[in-house]
Amino acid sequence: MGRKKRPFYRLVVLDSRKRRDGAYLANLGFYNPFCEPHEVNLHDDDIISWLDKGATMSETARSLLRSEGVLYKYSLIRAGLDADAVEVKMTEW
Repeated sequence: MGRKKRPFYRLVVLDSRKRRDGAYLANLGFYNPFCEPHEVNLHDDDIISWLDKGATMSETARSLLRSEGVLYKYSLIRAGLDADAVEVKMTEW
């Protein structure tokens, strides 16, 4: 998305059998690299629910989720921590 020389990216869920620019299943957030600091808005709960369903991500999406702490939160949930412990760990992070 965006315009010429000013890209704007959305993080979406696609069916692997559909074409790359086809209709998407869910919009999980966006990334705007031209703001200072970079503007990132991710829907953590939706992302985690899609990862629980077995969704795979691209390397670019993985690096974005890692830098925002979503993958850390997902690993804490997968480790079996309750919601309060996850929130404590995320505030420490």
